[in-house]
Amino acid sequence: MTMSADRALNARAFRNALGEFPTGVTVITALDRDQHRAVGMTISSFNSVSLDPPLVLWSLVKSSPNLHVFEVGCHHVIHILGAHQRDLASRFATPEINKFESVALREPLSDAEPPVIDGCAANFFCTVESRIDGGDHVIVVASVQRFDHMGPEPLVFHRGRFATLDLRTS
Repeated sequence: MTMSADRALNARAFRNALGEFPTGVTVITALDRDQHRAVGMTISSFNSVSLDPPLVLWSLVKSSPNLHVFEVGCHHVIHILGAHQRDLASRFATPEINKFESVALREPLSDAEPPVIDGCAANFFCTVESRIDGGDHVIVVASVQRFDHMGPEPLVFHRGRFATLDLRTS
């Protein structure tokens, strides 16, 4: 087996092993000031960092055409998708479509606010605090300015597919 074939096999096995850990599903939105457009993408690499000050992190592949948008100081919204929003997760994971077409958005507080998707489990209004090199990704550490918690059950990603949680107590 060649080195590249061996590496690909190991990368697939590594990805499959990571898939055993269920993650929440988010859509992150921001405004691309250079191209005068809204951007949005599905991300499952979201996590809390600190309560005081309130910090979260997420990561974006370095080959993303939207990487330049998320420089230090960029305002963005992290939407925790509800179990009823599988279609939105798929839509925002699809490149080269108008991701915001027919999506229910809340009225922005200002022209500088990124699009806010309606009906999510929670929204975090953030500012990029720092960016850290992380292999083939950039890890974005964001300061939470405010948040909304609406309460629908969350959408999760497990073993390469969307799932929902059974939150009944035993």
